[in-house]
Amino acid sequence: MALVILTGASGSGKTTIAKSIAENYPAIPVFRFDSVGVPSSEELASYGKDHMPGGTWMRDTTFKWMERIATVLSEGKHVLFEGQMRIRFILEALAAAKIHGAHILCIECDDVTRMRRLKHDRLQPELADGKMLGWSRYLHQGALKGRDRNPGYH
Repeated sequence: MALVILTGASGSGKTTIAKSIAENYPAIPVFRFDSVGVPSSEELASYGKDHMPGGTWMRDTTFKWMERIATVLSEGKHVLFEGQMRIRFILEALAAAKIHGAHILCIECDDVTRMRRLKHDRLQPELADGKMLGWSRYLHQGALKGRDRNPGYH
């Protein structure tokens, strides 16, 4: 069956798209990476020097999600999965879970729209900073690099 993965930085529109799919196509399971929550600083530190979000914890959690999603796919269902994940982690986790033919889409928007969404729509002004804009560019560049090397990547 089909797996569609939406990735991108905070404020790009992933969650809005996922909610729309869930509302309009209730037979399609929609999973959100963030539903597991971000661990405490102490727990993150247990992952070692690359413990910050975007590092080892994100990689491990992406692998756990793909294991779970593989089970749902084996039941013959289509699945939508959304979250802020590094492209490399997604590809590694898909391979480990033996999931083939997934479609990965990097959702992107301009910086002004992202800042408005984070500050006003989501009421998370602490995320509307240069770090988030850099993270967005990093994910976007990963998408551009990955699309030619990986079928199904958009």
